[in-house]
This record gives sequence, structure tokens and C-alpha cells, in this order.
Amino acid sequence: MVYPDRMPPARNFSGTYLRRSVDTELDDLFSQLPAVLLDGPKGVGKTATALRRVRTVRRLDVPSERTVIQADPDLVALDKPPVLIDEWQRVPDVWDAVRRSVDEDSSGGRFLLTGSAPTEGTHSGAGRIVRLRMRPLALHERKICRTTVSFAELMDGAQPTVRGRSPLVLTDYVDEILASGFPGLRGVSSRAAAFQLDGYLDNIVDRELPEAGFTVRRPATVQAWLRAYAAVTSSTASWEKIRDASTSGQDQKPGRPTTDAYTELLTALRILDPIEAWLPTNNHLSRLTLGPKHHLADPALAARLLGRTRAHLLAGDEDGISVPRDGTLLGGLFESLAALSIRTLAQTAGAKTHHLRTRGGEHEVDLILERNGAALAIEVKLSATVNDRDVRHLLWLRDTLGADMVDAAVVTTGPEAYRRSDGIAVIPLGLLGP
Repeated sequence: MVYPDRMPPARNFSGTYLRRSVDTELDDLFSQLPAVLLDGPKGVGKTATALRRVRTVRRLDVPSERTVIQADPDLVALDKPPVLIDEWQRVPDVWDAVRRSVDEDSSGGRFLLTGSAPTEGTHSGAGRIVRLRMRPLALHERKICRTTVSFAELMDGAQPTVRGRSPLVLTDYVDEILASGFPGLRGVSSRAAAFQLDGYLDNIVDRELPEAGFTVRRPATVQAWLRAYAAVTSSTASWEKIRDASTSGQDQKPGRPTTDAYTELLTALRILDPIEAWLPTNNHLSRLTLGPKHHLADPALAARLLGRTRAHLLAGDEDGISVPRDGTLLGGLFESLAALSIRTLAQTAGAKTHHLRTRGGEHEVDLILERNGAALAIEVKLSATVNDRDVRHLLWLRDTLGADMVDAAVVTTGPEAYRRSDGIAVIPLGLLGP
């Protein structure tokens, strides 16, 4: 089986490098920082992005290279910088070697590391090694249409005029959900993508979890848990609901410590990418839920786990999916695609991404982007049109936060960007860019 992480991961199928939002961050930061970790799931293009910026490469997934560094991790300090240490977690001692080297020489642009974030027992590297998160390709990074609305201007509170017409329709967004944001899958047939995604998911259970120290006694149980997680995409379903759905009809259910381990390790591997609840530092809001909103690294993984094809999604066919949810599965997958794209834009703009939901469910907002106490609120709607009901939670939040809410928008599948008379921006997802 060939896995996406074994393909040229930062290029599309034609071999052309796709510039990423993280490239902008590296342009701004790497020359000033001694060491940067590109942190994300396998297959998102970390290595190819890093290779464009380095002179020396240490590939720790190559046994001969790994043996040398295992014998003497401090050799990396003698390499000609910038140095790429690819798959650093294969030799955990190299993390501390980089940290010690940076303590001795903190000049910028020395090390780029790729791989997972440090695990328990590894020094955090705080103050020496800065982490930049890399996710699958956001919609604006896929270059499928010209963007006309600037996320940065929305976040700055400039209340910009939003204009532009999107060539994308609902079927295009469904195709983008299924096509995946893993660069190595761009342009392959739907059948080839399905095989690759199946291999990727098998690899998580068969290799990634064991390499992270988790003994997988029953792979089918982990796969069932992942399917249940996929079924609650873009919801705040409880962990108990996910566990019960994954073991429907079984007398023996995995214990809480086991399912907690799934959550912890799959999050550390960046396969789960939940959005945490917003806890504002002011006193404007109370009685907010604390649970995360569930997302996988790529909505294509969720669709594949649930066996949903283009025809299924467009027909609203959810047969065989045992987890009840508010709204359609396609709505959840579209929100997940929007969340992937907006989180990428928010990171470049220096904003944190959260969601908001009151305990009784009276009010909820899909995405809260916060920077320096200022909030941009975004609702995601699988619809070409927006009515007063669709913006009611945004108007409530604006009334509650006052000047702390710099702007509000509804992201849609519609044809045109505009501002409503109440000031809420309406933006087709395809038009939203940096």
C-alpha cells in the first residue's frame, strides 16, 4: 500500500509546488528564529515546504541516517544551516540536541524540524523551538478560483466592503470535500483517492498508534471509534455518545481510559483537529459549554470513514450512519472544510480559533476568531442564500460584546459576496482569502 506521506507531499499531482499560508509565516519569522517545528499530520506537505528553505537535510526516516543521529544527536549542530531534521520524532534525543545548540547560538534560521509535537517525557523546547501548525490545503491554497475578500481586513476590524462573484456551486464544494487537501491526492481520480485515503486510515491504526506507544489489540474497534467520530463532524457531541455509537450492539464497550487514549494520541498525531470552546476573558458571557467541536484533519477522511460518495452527499443519503445529528452530514462536512480554511487564514493573521455555544444551546456561533481581545464571528451555512434567521446568533453576540466584536460574517455556498443592511457580511467560501 502506498500512503500519502510517501508521495511528493507538498506538490499537486502535476508536480507544481503549491505555495502555502505557512510559507508567508516562514518568510516573516524563520530568519529571526533559531528553530521552527512544522507540526501537522502526515501527508500535508511539511517536508517539501521545508526543503525549499534549507542547505542540509537529515532524513530520520532513512535507516542509515537515523543510525548516525541515534549514535550522536549533537552532530546536527555541526551541519551547515539551515538544517532540516525530517521526522525528528524517530530519534527523540535530537530534539534536546537542537535545544542545546540553540542555547549556545540563538541566531535565526538554523533549524527546521518536521514531525509531531513533543510527547510526554520530551522537553517542550519552549523559548527555543517555535511550532507552526501545518494543515491540509485550505480552499484558497488549492487555487480553484480567485479570492476577493480578505480575512486579514475582516480581522483588523476595517469593516471592508465585500464584493465578488464565485464560480463555485454546491457540487464544486462537494468535490473539494472528497478530493482532500492532502497535496499528494490533488488531481487523482476519485477511485485512486479512495484507495489512498483507506491506506492512510489503515496506516494510522497499524503503524502510527503503535509507534506512539499505544498497543492496538483490536484494530476494528479503533476504526469503529474513528467512524463514530467522523459521524459527529462539526458537532459538540459528548465523548460518551461517540463511544456508544462506535460499539452499538456490543455488550463489552471499551473503558473510558481506552477511549481517552484514542482521543489523546490521535490528537497528538494531528488526525483529530478539534476546535476548543471559547472562554472570553471579559465578563460579557457566562454559561458557555466547554466541550470541543469535533473535526478530523481533513473532511475527506470523515467522508471516507463513513463511505460517503458524491452521489450519497448530494442525495442526503445517510443510511448506515448510526449517530443522530442536528442538520445533514453534508452540512457538517462543508463546515469542516470552511473551518480548515479559516483556521489556516486565522493562524497567518495571528488569531486563535474557537467555537461558542451556550449550555442550553440557545445560542451558538460556529467560529470565533480572537486576537488581542477582539473577536471576529463567523457562521457557516450550507446554503446559497442567507436570511434573518441565519444571522440571529451573530446579532445576539454583537449586541452582547459591543466594540469587542470587530466584524461578523456568514460563509456560504452562494454566488456573491455582499454586506446585509444589518452589517453582517455574506461571503462564499471560495472567495475568502488572505
